[in-house]
Amino acid sequence: MSKKKPRPTPVPAEPIPGLIDAHTHLASCGARGAEEVDAFVERALAAGVERICTVGDGLEEAELALQAAHFNERVFAACAIHPTRAHELDDVARARLTEMAADERCVAVGETGIDTYWLKHDAEGTAPLEVQEEAFRWHIDLACESGKALMIHNREGDAEMLRILDSAPRPEHVILHCFSSPLDVAREAIERGYVLSFAGNVTFKRNEELREAAALAPAGQLLVETDAPYMTPEPFRGAKNEPSLIGHTAKVVAEARGMEVADVAREIAETFSRVYGV
Repeated sequence: MSKKKPRPTPVPAEPIPGLIDAHTHLASCGARGAEEVDAFVERALAAGVERICTVGDGLEEAELALQAAHFNERVFAACAIHPTRAHELDDVARARLTEMAADERCVAVGETGIDTYWLKHDAEGTAPLEVQEEAFRWHIDLACESGKALMIHNREGDAEMLRILDSAPRPEHVILHCFSSPLDVAREAIERGYVLSFAGNVTFKRNEELREAAALAPAGQLLVETDAPYMTPEPFRGAKNEPSLIGHTAKVVAEARGMEVADVAREIAETFSRVYGV
């Protein structure tokens, strides 16, 4: 019987000064206290990553994201209820998320949106589509009212997402996090002025279409992210991800765009500043 090859231990790419991580989950990576957050930031800094947006996908996680942003000046927060957990958006959660969105360390309302993948694979544990839509619309309103960017999670929900966005108020900035949709959706999103944020799956060999989408996004409509501890880029796919590994994704995106990675890092940093208001 053949043995599986052991997964290589992830190591950062060569440092790329000025990099950012537009979407990660520090608490899920294991960083809950100030010292743990600082340790992740220090490892990221050594790889050139200067700023990080950490995301909460439930109320407890949103609290931890906001705490992390107060612990370390290089960390910013995005707060919302994940679409698969949209049934948790009760009056208490709405009130607290409204308070969080008013905090200067919260730079985005997210991640919110539509997820039909888990409806197909775990219907019992996933909020129904109509509940997801109601929560999505509420978060869109919160982004508009607070002036914060809207950070969208979309997994196999392209048509539903675009339909809802068509009939809702439009926030100033809309980010499609971990962009994984077909090229026609990329073109539509770019036409609408949305920002496409690419995670480690853009490095996967089979995802040539994602690399084409990364090449299409104009300057000012492109971000990169880890979505850690998930979406670890090649050649470390399957291992645990963290912000210090974002350089591998940035290099693949730069290659797809026919650019030097330093130039892409500079473009992305400017977009991070503009969209998140920091």
